[in-house]
Amino acid sequence: MMIRTARRIQGVEEYYFSRKLQEVRSLDTSEFPVINLGIGSPDRAPSPGVIDKLYQTALGNGNHGYQNYKGIPGLRKAIAEFNKRIYGVSLNAENEILPLMGSKEGILHISMAFVDEGDTVLIPDPGYPTYSSVSQLVGAKVDTYTLQEDKNWAIDFEALETKDLSGVKLMWINSPHMPTGSRLSMQDLQRVVDLARKHNFLLVNDNPYSMVLNDRPTSVLSLNGAMEVALELNSLSKSHNMAGWRVGWVAGNETHVNAVLKVKSNMDSGMFLGIQQAAIEALEQGESWFDELNSVYGRRKEKALDILETLECHYAASQTGLFVWGKAPDHVKDIPAWIDSILYQTKVFITPGFIFGKAGERFIRLSLCATEQNLHLAHERILKWAELATAESERKEVNI
Repeated sequence: MMIRTARRIQGVEEYYFSRKLQEVRSLDTSEFPVINLGIGSPDRAPSPGVIDKLYQTALGNGNHGYQNYKGIPGLRKAIAEFNKRIYGVSLNAENEILPLMGSKEGILHISMAFVDEGDTVLIPDPGYPTYSSVSQLVGAKVDTYTLQEDKNWAIDFEALETKDLSGVKLMWINSPHMPTGSRLSMQDLQRVVDLARKHNFLLVNDNPYSMVLNDRPTSVLSLNGAMEVALELNSLSKSHNMAGWRVGWVAGNETHVNAVLKVKSNMDSGMFLGIQQAAIEALEQGESWFDELNSVYGRRKEKALDILETLECHYAASQTGLFVWGKAPDHVKDIPAWIDSILYQTKVFITPGFIFGKAGERFIRLSLCATEQNLHLAHERILKWAELATAESERKEVNI
């Protein structure tokens, strides 16, 4: 006897990495270990002060109970100060900030708070797959908007503005963008804010990559009129090496934030106090923290671009964030098979771009969350694989 699952999950696939990483792990051996360049999980530790704050708080006998659904005042204050210092955005710590257990949680909470069944949600193509899957879970109609490859993945406003936007309830943007590493100009950000105001839909900027290899951190909330129509998600996962700690937040006007709180307060019982205190310590890190972090990622990026060169991929050197994004050469016809060939013959795992949408089908993504040594080793393996593949191809041509 089989119990029928809910209709809401019938069109939703298991997250790509949930399935693929099991396959990748099955190939791992001590003699020839897999080098994972697939996921963006920082491999470095938070600052020592962050870990010490967690430890010291955990020692207190009275610190292990349920916490306020809105987070402790000190955490909201630290988030407000971070937004002011980094983005120049003034937020009321009492009612315009809501700490979250990671910004991914916020994607579902926001969707549940604002999107009714049948509403339209605009998501970027290419873009983070969770925008689409969560929209389907809440019964929304998913409509993609194009990012233009030939214009450094800028929004195609001409195509967007010709759409029927009357049924749109929510639009996702992501700048700096994952997976392409592009950034929306302030002019384009303002243009999309104006579009949201004109058509009365909620605009959400998913902003976890703003501090990684990016000399121009921006917030959509700094734009004229944005507080009327926009929310912004942010996180300590990438910028502070705290992905597994699950600390993020949503910011916006009080009405919008309170709507998210209605959902969140029915789905969890607050964040552990030790993690909140540690997050405060992380948010108070100065410029030297980010300078050192970006110095490491800058060196890694050079190694990752060497891999793209060896694979004959086209790429934009100016891309920002925790990944590099490259277009496969024309002679490669089947990208997933090509990626699997690399995986099984070199044990280097690379993410295929098709998981980010139709516009990503001819692209691949490499994570910078691997040491320089492992990136160098991955390059050596791929270089040898490419040389063998070229030799085999030349041998077949001679035999023909």
